[in-house]
Amino acid sequence: MLTQIAEGVLVHESEFLQSNAVVVHGRTGVLLVDAGLQDHELACLADDLARAGRTVVAGFSTHPHWDHLLWHASLGDPPRYGTARCAAAAQEELADPDTKANIIEHLAGTGIEEHLSLDRYGLITALPAGTDLIPWDGPRVRIVEHQAHAPGHAALFVEERGVLIAGDMLSDVLIPMLDLHGPADPIEGYLDALRLLETVPAGVVVPGHGSVGDATELTTRIARDRAYVLALRDGTPLDDPRLGPSAKPGWEWVGDVHDGQAKGLAGRA
Repeated sequence: MLTQIAEGVLVHESEFLQSNAVVVHGRTGVLLVDAGLQDHELACLADDLARAGRTVVAGFSTHPHWDHLLWHASLGDPPRYGTARCAAAAQEELADPDTKANIIEHLAGTGIEEHLSLDRYGLITALPAGTDLIPWDGPRVRIVEHQAHAPGHAALFVEERGVLIAGDMLSDVLIPMLDLHGPADPIEGYLDALRLLETVPAGVVVPGHGSVGDATELTTRIARDRAYVLALRDGTPLDDPRLGPSAKPGWEWVGDVHDGQAKGLAGRA
């Protein structure tokens, strides 16, 4: 089900990891950001749009992780954009003939591996490096590319609606997840990204996973994520509601992610 969060901006939340797909209304159709996961959810989204007389005229993947590269035939075949580095990473992954089998193996036991369509997986069109706006017939959607979490990761800012689509950042349930395998310093890259997002005058924030927040919550999440990254860097005690006994029920595994990141950083050092 689509939920309106601002004029002309709606969110569909998946039952898997509170994954958020975002729909932005344009003049001739909609922009669909991070389309979603399971087949029945994507088909439901397509049906909702069809009943509203809307078609998807453009897609966008905020970054090249599997859960942000899926698509479904019922959504049509519009151009699906990503930053140049995002598209390059997706193409590199698809060059491996075992990629799709590896995704299914990775998800074994979750229950969703049987409900994914991978025939259109990762078919992203690269926007030229330095592109500032999504090329489409709708409100201005600014691309805010940075060096955190994944190659070519980009948030989107729907300027006329004050909505920041944050990709896999600024979540109320997930801690910052660093790109420990990239060439850049993962700590400084993440801190730089938070400083960049802090300059966006948004009234609504939509994380890739988690709850939609208002302007106050956006400020809180930036501060919380910065505190986490600094504590991870400095090895100081953590006081984060996403970890330990205060973690949301069902999200206790986020503590394992933290432990893995701490070990990964130690290994890089």
